[in-house]
Amino acid sequence: MSSPGSGIFSGLTRLCKGLAVILIGGHIVVQLLPSSVTYLALIPARTIPFGWNLVTAGYIEQSLHGVVVSTLGLLFMGKLLEPIWGSKEFLKFIFVINFLTSVCVFITAIALYYITRQGNYLYMPLSGFHGVLAGFLVGIKQIVPDQELSLLKIKAKWLPSLMLLLSIAISFFTPDSATYLPTLIFGTYMGWIYLRYLQRKPEAKRRGDPSEDFAFSTFFPEFLRPIIDPIASIFHWMLCGKSEASTDAQGYTLGGAPLPGSDPIEASRRRERGARALEERLAAEGLAAGKKSEESQIDGADNV
Repeated sequence: MSSPGSGIFSGLTRLCKGLAVILIGGHIVVQLLPSSVTYLALIPARTIPFGWNLVTAGYIEQSLHGVVVSTLGLLFMGKLLEPIWGSKEFLKFIFVINFLTSVCVFITAIALYYITRQGNYLYMPLSGFHGVLAGFLVGIKQIVPDQELSLLKIKAKWLPSLMLLLSIAISFFTPDSATYLPTLIFGTYMGWIYLRYLQRKPEAKRRGDPSEDFAFSTFFPEFLRPIIDPIASIFHWMLCGKSEASTDAQGYTLGGAPLPGSDPIEASRRRERGARALEERLAAEGLAAGKKSEESQIDGADNV
């Protein structure tokens, strides 16, 4: 007989399960040895010489609710993303986004200290997997942008924007917003930077996703895009202005727009793969739930 909830937890990958064990193990370590936070969490004043905390901080959850949310988010979002990206690319994404987010948070904390002269920015232990989770939401936006979430009645492409909007709103009412808000913001932005410019596409023989549907302005409502696009073009030039000539042959034009007929096809294929993967998982979960219901009815009949 299937255990309750087996349909929900079916299809979880071994890599995600292993990473979940690391998150839970990290939480247990800092609970049993509170002094380990000094060496594992990101404390800007101690990052030099403890430079490894730029890597370890992302896998350390200091609170119970943090480890629960991070573990569930990893398991269920990884269930969709890993089969499409592949295990190697999925693990690479986690490592790169975690490291880049930590670097950005470190620089921000130092800048805030020099602006405000408040020492808490230097000695506040910062950690958590939520930066990578924010990057996962960007990945879902890229893969299945038009998939409607029945529970929230919104399309998947708005998940990163909605998450940031709620986080910024909550930050006005919480005194410790510095412990999570910069990580969420940079996790989202670094996730987009990686998927937009850096992720290798062997089938397309290029890097990144230059399609208009994944432009930076798509994180904002339609009426704001004429304002956002000129600003985004400046950052686009800073990131790849020197390499535009070489990337033209790989799917970019001088203005950063995709070549006609190439990127829309690739974007369509990516959405189809994502939608197909999502449908297969929903079908598998539905089948598992159906089997569990049949077994329950049979057990009930036997008891009668």
